[in-house]
Amino acid sequence: MTTRYCMLLCAAVASNTIAGGESEPLPLKARILSNETAHIPAQCYTKTEDVRGDVHNPCYACHTPSDAPNYLNDGDLQLAYDFPLPAERNPWRNLFEDRREAVQALSDDEILDYIRRSNYLDDDGNIIPAVTLASVPPDWDYDDNGQWEGFVPDAYLKFDAEGFDRAPDGTLTGWRAFAYYPFLGSFWPTNGSTDDVMIRLPEPFRRNTDGEMDLSVYKTNLAIVEALVREADVVIDPVDEIGLGGVDLDKDGSLGVARKVVYDWAPLEGRSMWYVGQALAEQRAGRAHLAARLYPEGTEFLHTVRYIETEGPVGYGESVKIGDNRLSARMKEVRYARKRYWMSYARLESRMAGELKEKHDFPDRIRTVRGNLEAGVSNDQGWVYAAMIEDADGALRPQSYEELVFCVGCHSGIGATTDSSFAFPRKLDADGYRRGWYHWSQRGLRGLHEPVRRDGRPEYAFYLETNRAGDELRENEEVRARFFTAEGDVIPERLDALRQDIAELLYASPERALALNKAYRVIVQEQGFVFGRDATVAPVGNVHEVVEGGKATGVQEAVSGL
Repeated sequence: MTTRYCMLLCAAVASNTIAGGESEPLPLKARILSNETAHIPAQCYTKTEDVRGDVHNPCYACHTPSDAPNYLNDGDLQLAYDFPLPAERNPWRNLFEDRREAVQALSDDEILDYIRRSNYLDDDGNIIPAVTLASVPPDWDYDDNGQWEGFVPDAYLKFDAEGFDRAPDGTLTGWRAFAYYPFLGSFWPTNGSTDDVMIRLPEPFRRNTDGEMDLSVYKTNLAIVEALVREADVVIDPVDEIGLGGVDLDKDGSLGVARKVVYDWAPLEGRSMWYVGQALAEQRAGRAHLAARLYPEGTEFLHTVRYIETEGPVGYGESVKIGDNRLSARMKEVRYARKRYWMSYARLESRMAGELKEKHDFPDRIRTVRGNLEAGVSNDQGWVYAAMIEDADGALRPQSYEELVFCVGCHSGIGATTDSSFAFPRKLDADGYRRGWYHWSQRGLRGLHEPVRRDGRPEYAFYLETNRAGDELRENEEVRARFFTAEGDVIPERLDALRQDIAELLYASPERALALNKAYRVIVQEQGFVFGRDATVAPVGNVHEVVEGGKATGVQEAVSGL
């Protein structure tokens, strides 16, 4: 028996003691990690080879050659597991729990009543967690000063025809919802959750040159950010370039009426782009920055994760099919991100070079994540992350430090992100419905055509063909039955239907939605999030319990996920 394996056995004994529930749970304010590699997600423990010897590659979706200024080209992680020693034993013990009896004990009526009761808005439209945080409970108050100084939810989820969130008195909160193609695998409703995302730019981006709130200025700045992040032209409603501050948005060489923002950013060649309104003055003064594939400092994202609703009210009256997946009233999580400071290309590249050198010199050293439940946690790339999650009774509470560390791995340590983000680069094109600025309660995924990769191949079909499954853990039997033959080959006719309507793949049946909702409700009652958040009913068989670092995955050649 090797020394390395002996160390793993010792770690297994210690971890089982923690997972067994014998000891008292850590207080929310604790900055101790029971799982010191909480930033490595459960999906990274997937067995890439099945019992027949067939190879599955879900890894490429996250670990892929990247675009600058994301300098983490981590496609090599498709070829081998690269864990530090403490991570080699799978800490995500919820994957191995059998919840079938507990799920069966929950009636359909009970779970439907539960997910249809909001834990975010009360009957008068007040934001419940904001009211709670105004008189912060002592066990949430990290610095014991009697004040909550962290993120306070402030979106009312009342969206107008352009996706802007409005307070009960009709004023803008600054949040704007956008529609996007869900990221591969875990973010599909059929794999456990529905979600939505909103973006908010700082106040100078919402004000005109006179300092007044100006919706035309705000929409134009959002389009400029979209053009930069996606490195593409963006169609906009006609605007007066002179009135916005004298910026040639369409790059036609004159100031007039612009109908699109032209992406043309090459500062080394003397070509730049400019924000409009008050943000233009901030940019010229060096207090607001602009660069391709980066958001300006102060950018915020709000991401709600919810249960799967398949019945009941449909929101704003848009017609839907029976069984379509929609956002539940109840929140599983409310996630928040804010870009606190600017990092140039050079700083980002230097940071990544330093991280890679440290990993090479000290392969078993664990990453240190700065922060706490009140201030949030830093990804060391300019962003801070905070969140709330359900307590055992279903009310929203702040996530602990360890629960927040879980967020950092995906939002800083993979090649697939753009400035640490997933959703906004996947926003629907501006030439589509409402230019892609709408909330899922106004129109769902049904009827959206399949997105296309850079190489021209349909993205979701490529995932099915490369992974040979509909989720990273290969546990989604419904997708398997719907899209694969008994031999594991993709059914061409099903791919044809997928190209016309992504809901054919992404939506769970009402029966599956009920089962996944119940399974997650059991995890909530156990408050076992530090052992995993995946809504699994039966023990998962396609993940490693122990995997030695450097073990080959069986994938012979890395593929691009972009």
